[in-house]
Amino acid sequence: MNRKTLALSAVIGLLAPVLAGCGGSDGGSGGEAIVVGTTDQYIATDEAIAPLDPAAAYDTGSWNVLRQTIQTLMHVPRGGGKPIPDAASKCAFTDRANESYRCTLREGLKFAGGDPITADDVKYSFERVLKINDPSGVAGLLTNIDTMESDGAREIVFHLKTPDATFPYKLSTPPAGIVSKKDYEPTKLRKGFDVSGSGPYTFKAEVKGDTVTKATFTKNADYTGELNVQNNKVELQPFTDADEMGKALDSGDIDVMTRAMTPEQVESMVEKPKEGIQLTEMPGLEIRYLGFDTDAPTVKEKAVRQAMAYTIDRGDLVTKVYGSVAEPLYSLIPSSIATHTNSFFNKYGDRNLTKAADLLQTAGIATPVKLSLNYTTDHYGEATAKEFETLKDQLNSSKLFEVSIKGTEWKSFRPNQIKGDYSVYGMGWFPDFPDPDSYIAPFLDKDNFLNTPYNNAKLRGELIPQSRREADRSAATNTFSQIQDIVADDVPVLPLWQGKQYVASRDDIAGVEWAVNSSAELLLWELRRGPGAS
Repeated sequence: MNRKTLALSAVIGLLAPVLAGCGGSDGGSGGEAIVVGTTDQYIATDEAIAPLDPAAAYDTGSWNVLRQTIQTLMHVPRGGGKPIPDAASKCAFTDRANESYRCTLREGLKFAGGDPITADDVKYSFERVLKINDPSGVAGLLTNIDTMESDGAREIVFHLKTPDATFPYKLSTPPAGIVSKKDYEPTKLRKGFDVSGSGPYTFKAEVKGDTVTKATFTKNADYTGELNVQNNKVELQPFTDADEMGKALDSGDIDVMTRAMTPEQVESMVEKPKEGIQLTEMPGLEIRYLGFDTDAPTVKEKAVRQAMAYTIDRGDLVTKVYGSVAEPLYSLIPSSIATHTNSFFNKYGDRNLTKAADLLQTAGIATPVKLSLNYTTDHYGEATAKEFETLKDQLNSSKLFEVSIKGTEWKSFRPNQIKGDYSVYGMGWFPDFPDPDSYIAPFLDKDNFLNTPYNNAKLRGELIPQSRREADRSAATNTFSQIQDIVADDVPVLPLWQGKQYVASRDDIAGVEWAVNSSAELLLWELRRGPGAS
């Protein structure tokens, strides 16, 4: 799915480029548009008919389209920090309990094309997401809203069910985007790849069959907001694999190469810099984990999930598959965010087969436990297949498990996972917003992203609400520690690793160090062609 108050001082200021061969070059895409490559795929299917509707989209690739086009009341500024107004001119809590939040819209705010935006449009947009309540779980970001009232054309007040100091961050996410009643029906998703709003760009997709082959972002002359748009046009070019994307960068067919570069590509660019190309390393907040359908017979017993936690060797996994671009993770909350604790390491260490065997024997579970591990072949990068081969080898070599693996394309994998077709599955996560809550609620709270049957009453009824009451997020450290310990004991998810992120670009492109933030959000408006790029 970025301050002292929001617990990310560890990553602020780390956006420093690591240059790999910054020589002169006549390469690049030429022309007006800056061309950005990605391995994200945009596909419409019978089960996902509206991949770019803010009421349904809940993956990094789709959000990276919406952030350019659908404007939100708030925006996380360059380099992180507290959210600041974008479509709004000002927003603030109006009570000490953090239960009532008022925003005033900017004067002259309008949709691309010229129609004015009012507080009623904002209210309509939020109500639409909540009414549709898509199975993706994206509406969960807004379900704490109790009522909304518009006061004149420019004032809107949100009354929350429970205190939530993270609400300003939720107002910066795509489901909180402002859409037009003319283009978006109140209870139906907008099918296909049409997107319209009041963001910094307008959007046009070139489509072949059910798949986007190119997306063009053109500077929106009607945009009124905080962002300073540095270019007139950006083209987003999807690639089916990172090698093809890399060749396109080398040839100058694209200017920027974003997610997902392979570990081998990164290491090659570090060890053998290419003339005319720069590699930029940025702090990353991506995590990878195994999720469980805790109602599935094979993993319903907590002892099975705990035994897997004893058996998997994260260090070995990272070394064999990802090398220096990742590091082991022992909690849902990554180590780069304050409030992180090594709860899984404290409880399980790394690969203790004796304890795993004893645990299964005590629980009366016959071994080897037969499991199928499911992963997506085309969403998180090419290394995912090797990662699951390594996990299979680790589990099977213990003689405690008999594991098979199965890869599925994302267009089918994600709907299958939501429906509960997989007992064990691999997923990745970028935070919805830069706060520890965004690593907890989407997995454990009601209406969560995973649609998991796991329901811990203490987490949902006490600890998660308690963590949101603290405006000073560091004051919630003890609460988050308790949450992480419960997760380590129950193992509804099993954290594996956290990653760094890299962007490669032609050396005539500037602004690259700001164009992808620590949450892997594309900020295309930061890119420009010209002097000062290298």
